[in-house]
This record gives sequence, structure tokens and C-alpha cells, in this order.
Amino acid sequence: MQEALRRMGVKQLMKLWNELLLMASGDVDQALQWMEDIWERHDLMRGQMSFEDFQRLLEQEGLIRRRDGQSDPDNQEGGPGSAFELTKRGERSIRKDSLEHIFKDLKSLGDGDHRTPNAGSSDERLPETRPFAFGDLSSDIDFNVSIRNALKRGIDDVSLTEDDLEVYETEQHASCATVLMIDISHSMILYGEDRITPAKKVAIALTELIKTKYPKDSVEVITFGNEAQQVPVHRLPYLQVGPFHTNTQAGLQLAQRLLTRKKHTNKQIFMVTDGKPTVIHEQGQTYRNVSWTLDPLIVNRTLEEAELCRRRGITISTFMIANDPHLVEFVDKLTQTNRGRAYFSALDKLGGNIFVDYMKNRRRRVR
Repeated sequence: MQEALRRMGVKQLMKLWNELLLMASGDVDQALQWMEDIWERHDLMRGQMSFEDFQRLLEQEGLIRRRDGQSDPDNQEGGPGSAFELTKRGERSIRKDSLEHIFKDLKSLGDGDHRTPNAGSSDERLPETRPFAFGDLSSDIDFNVSIRNALKRGIDDVSLTEDDLEVYETEQHASCATVLMIDISHSMILYGEDRITPAKKVAIALTELIKTKYPKDSVEVITFGNEAQQVPVHRLPYLQVGPFHTNTQAGLQLAQRLLTRKKHTNKQIFMVTDGKPTVIHEQGQTYRNVSWTLDPLIVNRTLEEAELCRRRGITISTFMIANDPHLVEFVDKLTQTNRGRAYFSALDKLGGNIFVDYMKNRRRRVR
């Protein structure tokens, strides 16, 4: 019993450790420092394991490693003079934990009402049936229901006719190409509220879900602040905020470039943001909003990209993680222009909301 309790405790410690790593943007030394402070303050494991034992366990499990002092251009998150760095196995552990966390969120969410604009492939049989129609497959016939229909005419001369036949309803799963846009402007960590860590966790979990469960779908992640850039999946734990402005226009432009290359049936953008657009690039010049209100030029240029997305069949789902009236006003306009969807999402429900929307956009009822 003692050993079982210890294993349960270590599992919870690992979840806390991965959470701290995300908050530290992959800086292992910073996360270790925070972990040690929490350990001493709250007497984690009640004396069954010391912090030093936990650190050794992380090394033994291959989740972290000591830096060898050589320059590594692909892994500078620890910074100069740092003692430890995250391993590939450590990155996988973060992805696994993030996905499990989001699936727990899903249990508390309803299905919602989201339509899929296009059909796809991969039929899934449902328990409901309907009358047989020309073109239906014989393999989809529910013979139990069909025979019961024939028996309703009497048992003296039982014979199946086309009018008796019932077929299973099926649900088609449409192939999806998804771009997740994450706002990394400085407001994502302002006023004592950490919004970037939940956003990173969602990005990590969504990419893990799609790559493992729906490998024929595609997912890309981009960040937008002063500029927009694509982020490789393995770099997601290391995302940091910093840029002062929010260039939603550049984010939508980059998302379109990525999606127009795809051959998938459905194309969609998930945008996670906490602020209105405040900068655009216009004829080689950078134009910034210097007021607290919406800037008409910036808004209109951004809405032009939303309209272009609509014409290209790209749906934008916006997840607002701040209740700013100017943000709400802008998102209302963007949603109307694109004919997309908009949500106000609490940070602890962000992952579940995005997953529900993603799953709904893969489905349609086939009749």
C-alpha cells in the first residue's frame, strides 16, 4: 500500500512538473527552482521523497539531462550557463499530459451546435436507421428492423420487399486542415493572469491528438504578435510572449498561405486571442494603433483577410480569453464577415471548447 501511494504521488508530481515547464517556457532550471520552492513550502510527498530524489528521477527517466556545455543552435531555451535541458522524451511527456488534461475538460462540456460545411470520408455506423434509398449499400441494411417491418404485414407469407428495408444512418468524417493561431502579445501575461500557458497546452494537446488519432488530417501552429510566424510542434513548450502589438492581419495571411496548399475537404482556423488587432503592414509601412479604441483602418484590413478566408472556404473560429469590449466588438465583425464562430472561453475550458469544435467540424450526417 505504501509503495502504491508513493507511485500515485510521483504521478501527480510529474503532472505538476510538466505544468511548471510550460509556465517556464521550457527553461528546466527555472522549473526546478520553482519545484524546489513548492516542495519546501508544502512538504510534498510528506518525507517519502526529497526534492533531490525527484530531480535524480527526472534524469534517470530521461526527461531532463545535464547540458554538455557545447553550443546547440536548436535548443537554447535554457540560456547561457544553464545546467539542465529538456530531452525529446521530456517533450513527449508534456504532450501526453496536455492531451490527458484536455480530455478531462471535455467531460464537463456539451456538444454544442456546429455544422460541417463539407462532406468527407470514413463512414461511422450509427444506431439509428432510415428507409432504404437508391444508392444505399447492402452492407448498411439493418436486417432485424427490416424483417420486423415485413412481419407487420402478417406471418403467413413473410417476404422482404424494398419498402421493408431499413439502413443504418452513417456519419462521415471529413478530412480537416487546421491552423491554430496563438496570440503572443504582451497582454497574454499582464495583470497577474497567465493566459499563454493554457494556450500552449491547448496547442500541444491538439497537435498530439491530430497526429496520433487523425494522421490524415493536418495541423499547423502559428503565433502572432508584431509579426506572424509558423512554430514547429516540438518548439511549442518553449513559446514566450513579448511583442507589444497584435497583428491579426499577418496571422490570417500566413494561415491562408498554409491552408491553400492543403487538399483536405475542410479548412479551418482556430484563433486564440485576448486583444483587438493593433498593427498592420500597409504598402511596406507599419501602421500602429495608438488609441485604446478600435482603429478603422486596422480593423478593415483585417476584415478583408477574414472575407478572403470565407471565399476560400476557410472557417475561422475565434476563442476570446478576455472580456474586453473592443475585442468583442471586433470579433463580432470578424465572425459576421467570415460566417465563422466565436466563443468567450474561460482559460480552464479553452482546451475542451476547441476540441469540441474540431470534432464537430469533422462530422456530418449522411442521408
